[in-house]
This record gives sequence, C-alpha cells and structure tokens, in this order.
Amino acid sequence: MFRPLYDWVLRMAHHRHATRALFAVSFAEASFFPIPPDAMMMPMVLARRDRAFLIAGICTLGSVLGGMFGYAIGYFLTDFANQVLEFFKHNAFQEFTAQYNKYGWAIILVKGVTPIPFKLVTIASGLSHYPFALFVLLATITRSARFFLVATLLKIYGAPVQEFVEKRLDLFAWGFLALIVLGFVAVALF
Repeated sequence: MFRPLYDWVLRMAHHRHATRALFAVSFAEASFFPIPPDAMMMPMVLARRDRAFLIAGICTLGSVLGGMFGYAIGYFLTDFANQVLEFFKHNAFQEFTAQYNKYGWAIILVKGVTPIPFKLVTIASGLSHYPFALFVLLATITRSARFFLVATLLKIYGAPVQEFVEKRLDLFAWGFLALIVLGFVAVALF
C-alpha cells in the first residue's frame, strides 16, 4: 500500500527541488501540518547518503523557522485561549502559563526529539509567552539533535537499514502512523 509513495519520495530525493520541498514540509509541520518531516527526510537521506548532513540541516532550519511561526500563532491566540480555558475552569490559563514557564525548557527539549507533533510545543510556547530567544535556542538544540542523529545513523547504516525497511515497508509505515496518533493522544491526555 505504501510502496508507490515510498518510491515517489525516493525519486523526489533526486529532484532539483527536493530540498525546497523538505524545507517547506519541515516549516509547516512545526506550525500547522500534521505529518512529521521524517517521512520525507529519511527516504531522502537513504537515497542521497552523501548529502545526509545537508538534508538534516535543511530539515532543522525549516523546523526552527516553522516553530517561530507556530510560536506567533500561539502568541496571537492568547486572548482566545484564555477565554476558552476560563470557560472550563477559573484561572486555568494562568495555571497553564505558570506551569509552562516553569517547565517549558524540559517540554521543548523532550518533545522536540519525540514523534509528538512539534507544533503543539511551538504553539503552547507562544500561548504562554515563553521567552522567545530561549524558545528559539531550545528548539534549535532539540530539532538539530533529532534530525542530525537520524541522518548520522542513516548515513552510517543506510544500506542495511534501507534493505530492512523496504522488506517491511507496510509495517514501518503503519508503525510510523501509529506513533503520530499516539503522540496526539498523549498530548490530549496530559
């Protein structure tokens, strides 16, 4: 079922606009798009292991800039979020803001390397008016760690990993989708 999409992404990895598309996907995922850039980055690195670090850098840059946009979305929705939360519980927004500003550094660093959608972190950072410069620094650290680690592993172990994944493509694709769904569920519960 996923083979045509996988083959298309591998072909696109050699396209002259592949890195621009990866940048756009990374930017969008960090602010409003539901699919993580890994879905595009990993096949691109497998197809072009010689460009693994360039691909990871583009993915990181797009993600951090998209995170800034997500921060702005949250920042400008603060009044709306305050009204919604106050409808359910008095002082709920103030409690959220206080907790996020206290533990925001850990939330940004941990969730930035997990499959939990990064847009949730970026928008929450803006909603709570988390210090912008610190947000950008932490987002850069965590997204760099994630994308460069994946790129390094694929660069070193690419051929066996690619063969392993291609033999079990449907299993990996369904597992990846399950991680995305579980990420949304985890955020909803916590």
